Amino acid sequence: MKRVLLIVSGGIAAYKSLELVRLLRKAGIGVTAVLTEGGAQFVTPLSLQALTENKVFTALFSLTDESEMGHIQLSRSADLVVVAPASADILARMAAGMADDLAATLLLATDKPVLVAPAMNVRMWRHAATVANMATLVARGVGVVGPDEGAMACNEYGFGRLAEPPEILAAIMAVLAPARPLAGRHALVTSGPTHEPIDPVRYIANRSSGRQGHAIAAALAALGARVTLVSGPVAIHDPASVDVVQVETADEMLAACLAALPADIAVCAAAVADWRVAGAATLKLKKTPGGAPPGIALTPNPDILATIAAPGPNRPRLVVGFAAETHEVLRHATEKRARKGCDWIVANDVGAGTGIMGGAENEVHVVTASGVENWPRMAKDAVARRLAARIAEAMA
Repeated sequence: MKRVLLIVSGGIAAYKSLELVRLLRKAGIGVTAVLTEGGAQFVTPLSLQALTENKVFTALFSLTDESEMGHIQLSRSADLVVVAPASADILARMAAGMADDLAATLLLATDKPVLVAPAMNVRMWRHAATVANMATLVARGVGVVGPDEGAMACNEYGFGRLAEPPEILAAIMAVLAPARPLAGRHALVTSGPTHEPIDPVRYIANRSSGRQGHAIAAALAALGARVTLVSGPVAIHDPASVDVVQVETADEMLAACLAALPADIAVCAAAVADWRVAGAATLKLKKTPGGAPPGIALTPNPDILATIAAPGPNRPRLVVGFAAETHEVLRHATEKRARKGCDWIVANDVGAGTGIMGGAENEVHVVTASGVENWPRMAKDAVARRLAARIAEAMA
């Protein structure tokens, strides 16, 4: 029997943990619960004990618990550690590596996979501290499910609602009993920006962080694909179980992509610069006495998506492109799909104020020959999992 260590932290959404336990038990998964001091303000140990049919742990310094099952053993006795709901406070303590209560100590001591389901006020979720904490946890390999968008108990509306228990269950099952529908397939993914040199110290670039492309590579690998990730310069960690090729320019990215072929799937998520400097300077450009800027001539970069999607023996069976737009998103994306010859275009609005380019969330429209699928705004790793599942479905 697979076992889950469920940590219930504080927040009104803690009541949903009871339904999650019921669904886990129905799926034949054993559950041991840890209830934080904050979580105990919303659900009782007795409720969790009745549903888990196991002792509920609350205190770090309990001599009885330490003699029967030390916190180190408890942290490693399950196949997966789940924090649901995960409050802003426990996420911050996880990111900082604190061990000031039983839950935080277990999370620091565990050698098992960890999945968090955040739940908090929308302003707390959007706060720079929480964004940074989530980026740290994701970089360490912590899985995330949600949060969802909707009305909250505080009478505000936005992202921060705990994902519904069936959604959390699905994320748990993906870890405990991962389906591998892409086993035997090779996927090529591009990610991040390209840097096109102006001179040895300056370059043309964009605000892409690489988060979406890297998350897609990880999601495809989780479904069993052999993944080659061709990445421009980024400040995030390489995903696990993925072959990574680091490049800087569009020319280098194209060469790396062609070298990685043949592939069954290609996902071109990189934000490739459209132009490069024609004849980049070999020495740093200096200011002239009058202060006039130097003339810089631009020339088009190679079209990586169109090259990969072109008919030929090495064309992947499924080619997915991305379209980052600031206006008339669907029209531009539909035209781009036809112009590039790819199968799908994943389009998003990266205009000022959206917080999408370089941010932790995305809101995409998937344009295919059959029409347009409008997906709700969600975390980029959730977009990646959904897109990977959609790809696996198409490849079946």
